[in-house]
Amino acid sequence: MLWFLLGLLGVFVGAFGTLIGSAGGFLLVPVLLFLYPHESPATITSITLSVAFFNALSGSVAYRRLRRIDYRSGALFLVGSVPGAIAGAGVTNLLSRGLFQLLFGVVLLVTAGYLMIRPRRTVPAGAGKGHWVRQITDSRGDVSTYSYSRFWGTAIAFGAGFVSGMLGIGGGILHVPALTQLLSFPTHIATATSSFVVAITTLSALVTHVVTGVFTEGVRRAAVLAAGAIIGAQLGARLSQRISGVLVVRLLAAGMAIVALRLFIAPF
Repeated sequence: MLWFLLGLLGVFVGAFGTLIGSAGGFLLVPVLLFLYPHESPATITSITLSVAFFNALSGSVAYRRLRRIDYRSGALFLVGSVPGAIAGAGVTNLLSRGLFQLLFGVVLLVTAGYLMIRPRRTVPAGAGKGHWVRQITDSRGDVSTYSYSRFWGTAIAFGAGFVSGMLGIGGGILHVPALTQLLSFPTHIATATSSFVVAITTLSALVTHVVTGVFTEGVRRAAVLAAGAIIGAQLGARLSQRISGVLVVRLLAAGMAIVALRLFIAPF
């Protein structure tokens, strides 16, 4: 029964995570902390990174068909996010269980509060000085034009990658708000591009955990959750065509707030 429930959890995490471009790690981490109270942060992070990778990979395949991924921007963000993820993964072993939960909760609650207050940022269509202008046409023929600073895009990606590797949350929960609020990405392009970046970022963090010998337990649990997440990711990508960008952002914020509050009241 537990394995079946883990599979269903994987489907839910995959669907919701892909819908909001976060890979679902922010949902999975607190659930695993509750189900396995004696596991180390390193083991929980390793399991979550495995699931986040397969979730983001499946979501990227689905978003590719919708032609919503900005590959050139994604490649630029990877220059920052991959080193950040490797550095963050190296810090995991230094965190106690209590500090791990506290850091995770603070990151979620602060981000959720900001997004609830400001789910959409209106950005002028023109490009600022030194900005890179991007234009994406999706499978429906809708054209999205936006611009941003490549320097800040790379710097933000490094920060999201670091948190991803350290806490095992995939990075999208920070990357999507940063893309929409700071870099003027349309929400549907941000979630798709984030899934692409997260797939590669989480893989680099996961490989670091394997090479350093951190990921020695929980492989079977990770496999069951990942199988469910692959299926759920396809469902999430389809749902994204029917839900507005503002609702997606508010769903993301609500989910983060609930998880953060649960972590704060849980015993360390």
